[in-house]
Amino acid sequence: MKAKSIFALLVVSLILASCGYEKSSITGWNYNDPDNGGFQKYPFEEQETGPNLVLIEGGTFTMGRVEQDFMYDWNNIPRRATVSSFYMDQTEISNFHWLEYLYWIKRVYGVDYPELYKKALPDTLVWRSKLAYNEPYVDYYLRHPGFRDYPVVGVNWLQASDFCSWRTDRVNEYILIREGIMNHYPDQIGEDNFNTDAYLSNQYNSGKRIEGLPNLNSTSSGYRNVRMEDGILLPKYRLPTEAEWEFAALGLIGNSVGERVVERRLYPWNGHAVRNPDEAYIGMMLANFKRGRGDNMGVAGKLNDNADITAPVFSYWPNDYGLYNMAANVSEWVMDVYRPLSFEDMDDFRPFRGNVFQTKERDNEGLLLDKYDIPIYDIPGLISYLQEFQQTAGNEFNDQEGELMSTLVEQAERANQLLNEDQKYEANIIIVEESIESIKGSDEMVKIAPTLLKDYSSYISERPGALRYREAKVEENIDRRNYKRSDNINFMDGDPKSHLDSPNWSSFESEERGETGFMYAYPGQGESASDFSSLINDQARVYKGASWNDRAYWMVPGTRRFLDERQSLSTLGFRCAMDRVGSPVGLGGSR
Repeated sequence: MKAKSIFALLVVSLILASCGYEKSSITGWNYNDPDNGGFQKYPFEEQETGPNLVLIEGGTFTMGRVEQDFMYDWNNIPRRATVSSFYMDQTEISNFHWLEYLYWIKRVYGVDYPELYKKALPDTLVWRSKLAYNEPYVDYYLRHPGFRDYPVVGVNWLQASDFCSWRTDRVNEYILIREGIMNHYPDQIGEDNFNTDAYLSNQYNSGKRIEGLPNLNSTSSGYRNVRMEDGILLPKYRLPTEAEWEFAALGLIGNSVGERVVERRLYPWNGHAVRNPDEAYIGMMLANFKRGRGDNMGVAGKLNDNADITAPVFSYWPNDYGLYNMAANVSEWVMDVYRPLSFEDMDDFRPFRGNVFQTKERDNEGLLLDKYDIPIYDIPGLISYLQEFQQTAGNEFNDQEGELMSTLVEQAERANQLLNEDQKYEANIIIVEESIESIKGSDEMVKIAPTLLKDYSSYISERPGALRYREAKVEENIDRRNYKRSDNINFMDGDPKSHLDSPNWSSFESEERGETGFMYAYPGQGESASDFSSLINDQARVYKGASWNDRAYWMVPGTRRFLDERQSLSTLGFRCAMDRVGSPVGLGGSR
């Protein structure tokens, strides 16, 4: 379908229509007939493959199998699961991909909301080590063309997710331009930028050549926006789930005969060795990892993996799905929230932990609210940040800095009160128009202002131009059996029911009992749930695979680690995935 113009298909449809309309198999009424109300059926072959994606045909596999559990974490107990077909990037996202993203953010938001550009910047300081000279990577790794095709690092989970959302909009915008439905419109500024959800909700009107596709409904205008039913726009780019990543890394499709997997795999290739056994390439490393203590690249004149840190994203041999560097190079973020016993709790079909179900915001008449025209902040997160900032600084603030901090805390608490009253937009007006301006307009003696401005940007959760969503409410799901609460991250492992036998549970107030991470709290740290802390909470995200600085153990796809979603590493990158709709094998085929 990619090579065909939508309008060419329409011409073919009209020619066929002149010979007779296609009829409904259940009512007998004509499709695409203006005299019958104009219900339309557009030509569709199958889902278009997005840029850099490859189809991962799904199936059943044993999830969580590792060489040995020498860490004794018991967090990857093997379990049979089924993964549906999906798409995945054949390579990690590179530095140059990220520079393209940064350029767009700066061009669109740089004048009105420069903090959005700050949020998107990777943390280049992740390369620093107290007892190593890594400053060249701090200065050059992200931007120097010598590292252009190397995987981006220093990107946290939230930034990676933002990139996926941005990529969705740019790819779908390109498709509409390619098909002649929209003009190329490079002068997008602020909230006037193409957003897929906003477009589908008729809240984006810039850059159109015509009003859209022909509308055969005689009671409406002659044209309409593209709809999801037309099969033109692609599903969203996103991070892969842990199950999807592990399944794709193993690439067992290359070892299956009929319905049998004839050889299990430890790594993304056959055998138990990490060198190529083929005669033409015998002895060459199959991935970029740390072979041993002090050995990141081998001996001069015969470098074993030809990389001291990362390697270009198209290095080494792809696995049987055509995916590069699924064993090592950089570890990769996945979508899941970490829990040690997730494999025991999750469904065996499309397993995933991290669901927070949302719905579009509507007014009293049921109409969608206008898209955001300001950045939207994680206000509870900001309050926690300000408290920690004050606690860490201690008594080091001068008078002007102390006055600014008091002002910011007061503004954040006012915003949080409005947020609790379901006035999300009004709450963010305080942050955008008062808090940010308070920081920018502070006295020259306020040396903490640049740090505050940078850190505030990391708490932006939605960009201007995005459609408004909110979490689903319990009262909206009275008749549902499959879920009630919006936030299901803690379900079966940290939810109130799981806490009943926890120590001191009865001494806490009911609203404290559901607090994130209490099930894994360190004991004896306080009198209330808020005084407990834990590395395992709803902000702990899973990452998979080995990196350039890891031993071979971590190259086994079943291994898993976790990190706070706001933190980043010099060894951690990501790649995107996309849902597959329709046939799991492509071209509408079946087996």
